[in-house]
Amino acid sequence: MKRILLIILSSIFIILIASSCSADPSINNTESNLLNQDFEDIKNQSKGTTVTFYGWGGSDQINSWIDGYLAQSLKRDYDITLKRVGMNIEDILNGLINEKQLDVKNGNIDVVWINGENFFTASENKLLFGPFADKLSNFNRYIDKESDEVKYDFGYPTNGFEVPYGKAQLVMIYDEAVIKNPPRNYKELLELAKQNPGKITYPAPPDFTGSAFVRNMIFEVSGSDILKDVKEREDLQKAMQPAMDYLKELKPYLWQQGENYPASTALLDNMYADGEIILSISYEPNHAQAKIEKGEFTPTTKSFVFENGTIGNTHFLAIPFNAPNKSGAMTVINHILSVELQASKYSPAVWGDLPALDYKRLTDEEKEIFSNVDTGEAAVSLDTLSGSRISEISADIVPLIEELWREQIVLDN
Repeated sequence: MKRILLIILSSIFIILIASSCSADPSINNTESNLLNQDFEDIKNQSKGTTVTFYGWGGSDQINSWIDGYLAQSLKRDYDITLKRVGMNIEDILNGLINEKQLDVKNGNIDVVWINGENFFTASENKLLFGPFADKLSNFNRYIDKESDEVKYDFGYPTNGFEVPYGKAQLVMIYDEAVIKNPPRNYKELLELAKQNPGKITYPAPPDFTGSAFVRNMIFEVSGSDILKDVKEREDLQKAMQPAMDYLKELKPYLWQQGENYPASTALLDNMYADGEIILSISYEPNHAQAKIEKGEFTPTTKSFVFENGTIGNTHFLAIPFNAPNKSGAMTVINHILSVELQASKYSPAVWGDLPALDYKRLTDEEKEIFSNVDTGEAAVSLDTLSGSRISEISADIVPLIEELWREQIVLDN
């Protein structure tokens, strides 16, 4: 009798252990477990857990959306507590590389905001978990998987290891009370600079927007296909030389004769707001309207794009290889791909981020949600943006472009 009782108690103990393990996200978060589960089960595992969200924290507006609207909706719908940690992506990647080398099984990051050359670095060093994209219900419902902007990130295959967060496109910003006819191309930009010496500049690469502006000038001067399939430094220098010659010609008419460049887009915005310069630049098409609504830019501020187009890209969310709560991370990312969340951050008053969803996949009711978002008068229309969008180049040559810009524009006097 005692033996039977012992067997029964042992069985109960084993069942209790198994139950506690299945409720603990850190147990079921192995690659083999998660990628073979139904997404409903993954969502159920994430309830009541904490998810850490790491990424650039330089925008108070974006931080407020993450800490407010996103965090509150996750708590409401999934009882998930979202913890945002603002950190430069370079520092995030360096930390993950160290953890990979030290074989750290459970790190601190569940979701990471990433794209471009940083995704390339993360992929090459096997720092990400996946492929997980196809597990997400909203990815399958709302995202055009065959779009190059989903399949590739700066020319590098995503392979399901990251999921679109939103879209961006380079725009220039001006005050129509100061500039009656904004420049339509690089030649007119040069003429504007000559007419207004010291009143135009751009952020110094590797600032993200400054680097994009330089790439856009390469496309402006030589065409959007000029860097296609260019890999070697010598070939790259030859391809971009006409643009470097143009930037050299522009340089003496820039702020401080081009001897110095603003270190960030935020500083460029401040200079524009103070009237120190007459043009600003942003990779967020609704940025100007957001600044107007905050009272930082004049009401007569407008945005424009060059007639030959401007660079656009998609920014993504990924999950580190050693994320302690992968099920929670997948639930958070799927939630961000909902119509409600994408529409909420589309408003310039909130963030102004372009939606990542495929418009053709939306119902009429869902389309109406986006059409009801007030983007104001300062923004370029979605139709104009989509018709003038230039795809980004391969991530691996971006650092080379920045290096060559520094050698020829900054150091070569």
